Amino acid sequence: MVLQPLPFHPPRADHAVHPTLSPYVSAMTTPPLRVARSAARFIAACTLLATLPACRSGTAPAAASRPAPSPTVAYGPSVRELALADTVAERTFRWFWETTDSTTGLAHDRWPKRDFSSVASIGFALTAYPIGVERGWITRKQAARRTLVTLRYLWALPQGPEQAGMGGYKGFFYHFLRYEDGRRYKDVELSTIDTSLLLGGVLFAQSSYSQGDSSEVAIRAVADSIYRRVDWPWAVARAPLVSMGWTPESGFIRADWTGYNEGMIVYILGLGSPTHPLQSESWAAWSRTNQWREYRGQAHANFSPLFGHQYSHVWIDFRGIQDRWILEKGIDWFENSRRATLSQREYAIANPRGFTGYGDDIWGLTASDGPADTLVSINGRPVQLHTYWARGASADGDPHGSERDDGTIAPTAAIGSLPFAPEVAFPAMVAMRERYGSMLFGRYGFRDSFNPSLVTPMPVRMGRIEPGLGWVAGDHLGIDQGPILAMLENYRSELVWNVMRTNPHIIRGLRRAGFTGGWLDSTHMRL
Repeated sequence: MVLQPLPFHPPRADHAVHPTLSPYVSAMTTPPLRVARSAARFIAACTLLATLPACRSGTAPAAASRPAPSPTVAYGPSVRELALADTVAERTFRWFWETTDSTTGLAHDRWPKRDFSSVASIGFALTAYPIGVERGWITRKQAARRTLVTLRYLWALPQGPEQAGMGGYKGFFYHFLRYEDGRRYKDVELSTIDTSLLLGGVLFAQSSYSQGDSSEVAIRAVADSIYRRVDWPWAVARAPLVSMGWTPESGFIRADWTGYNEGMIVYILGLGSPTHPLQSESWAAWSRTNQWREYRGQAHANFSPLFGHQYSHVWIDFRGIQDRWILEKGIDWFENSRRATLSQREYAIANPRGFTGYGDDIWGLTASDGPADTLVSINGRPVQLHTYWARGASADGDPHGSERDDGTIAPTAAIGSLPFAPEVAFPAMVAMRERYGSMLFGRYGFRDSFNPSLVTPMPVRMGRIEPGLGWVAGDHLGIDQGPILAMLENYRSELVWNVMRTNPHIIRGLRRAGFTGGWLDSTHMRL
């Protein structure tokens, strides 16, 4: 028997929907049709509003007040944009569904190259399965079966301080796991952020499968056990900040999660734990290191790669809720990510290094694959190329450079920012598809990255060069595929956000971090 798909979750009146999405979701009072690539189903619901314009730096409201909505700019996606969104979402979902090991749930770090599994990629895979149900690509029964296999496998992996033969320690997981047995891959670190991205998917599964059959009851129980096992205070090597990781050979990494970056989800999950919570002052300590600066006309908390502005937002709806730090700036964290997105686009338009292809529709820097680790000449200028590298552009004051760019663009940077700035992300998605064709877009959606400046054949360590078009990556990366699929769905139906607004651990973590307002104040859940 085929079970009914996951229910559509229209926002309640008390959810304080952000201006960017409110006209769209208010029109969607019934579940989206389950027919892939039928763009017409969205046309009646396509008037979207771009969100608040940049507030002037230094202007802050009184502590007890909330900023009033500012004028908005209307944007309605075209039929072409919506049709491509359908295609991108389904092909990206197929990457997770078809390449993940169905007997263990171990998702690839990258594909078609297959070295190891990434626990962060597993978290995005767990998030992908209910989206596939919502869109009609798989049944709820199929999704629940794969999810339960994954959770039980993770729960059963051995945990301990030994150097080999363990999947994790103190509830945390190693960054990469071996395919053959799920144990630590070589000498990688026990990763607090990658465990957190895994837990985002685990908790989404916990709240998604709410029915009473035995599989869904088991999913909720195992998910809760995995989360409750994590010993967050143990990872505090230099109180009250959380260490980035640990190895049995050397102990804790000599770096902590300080803001602003993807570490936001580490602290919210740690604060939300009912068994081993972080101290409440950890959030304030993280916030004190945020860099509020103006960059390319946008005042915001700076962090150069766009993934830092996306990862936490995959699972947590920050629209209309504020902690003390962002309240003093007069915006919310959703608006902060919008500004970061717009500033990166402005960087591409300015194109200070003269790279080929950059412009208003071709932009987006984040951590991604690249062609080689070598010095070359591009358009008469020396350029240090990189393979995998955290590319980005901001004014964050990073000692390694705030504008880290070698001409390599990642589609996930723009598409993963689609809810924040649809009026610039949609055209970028279409332009990348149409300008670079099958070189960049294939069976599983967009390849990880491309560099239009490298048109002349040369030795490369990753990917290939297409004469006249440029370099393109050979792999898809799970941590880049995940935001593409999840943020497309959050834009279209708010599915992930709506589900996670019901998760008690997320609510507890946000409240302990000092968040108030919007949907969070309207949630009356006993914790």
